[in-house]
Amino acid sequence: MNVGGLGFLTAITIEELYPELERALRGEHRVAKRKLMTAEVVRDGKVAASYEALNDAVLAKTDLARMIDLDTHVDDQFVCAYKADGLIISTPTGSTAYSLSAGGPIIFPSVPALCITPICPHMLTNRPVLVPETSVIRVTSHGPDETVYLTIDGQVGTPIREGDAVVCRSSNHSLLLIRPPRMMFFDVLRQKLKWGER
Repeated sequence: MNVGGLGFLTAITIEELYPELERALRGEHRVAKRKLMTAEVVRDGKVAASYEALNDAVLAKTDLARMIDLDTHVDDQFVCAYKADGLIISTPTGSTAYSLSAGGPIIFPSVPALCITPICPHMLTNRPVLVPETSVIRVTSHGPDETVYLTIDGQVGTPIREGDAVVCRSSNHSLLLIRPPRMMFFDVLRQKLKWGER
């Protein structure tokens, strides 16, 4: 349930909670399937940590770092040597979370894509990039140990060492969300982002 002010996952308010729950129990609801993303920390050729993310995997600088260096590849093709405060790899669900705040696009939930969004990049020409959800994104840290931290969905994470790679790919797992029958994706955007009504 979304009880915050800017959550996008659900559109059910506290007042609507019990009526919507009763509708769901009667089978009068829609189910939205949201793809998860797997993020692995590869250290010395071995997987040191593995996570499932609904929203995003964020590589960000710690307080010790001024800026961090992150080499990014998509399917073994070199994309960019980012010099930035960090990098966000997000799912369509996560596109309306941290990625949106960092200037990333809003991705319709059923679009099969992952988004790479730099956080305050040194080069203003570094823009968000959408790649197919079949892509494997590999981000290698070139900052000293303890200057980069990986966070998954803003909840869990681990310090990244120099030379570590964070490998992100679409997961085999999905999350099923109960949706109110009358509330559609653009209705939620208009409500949450205060977009104009006609």
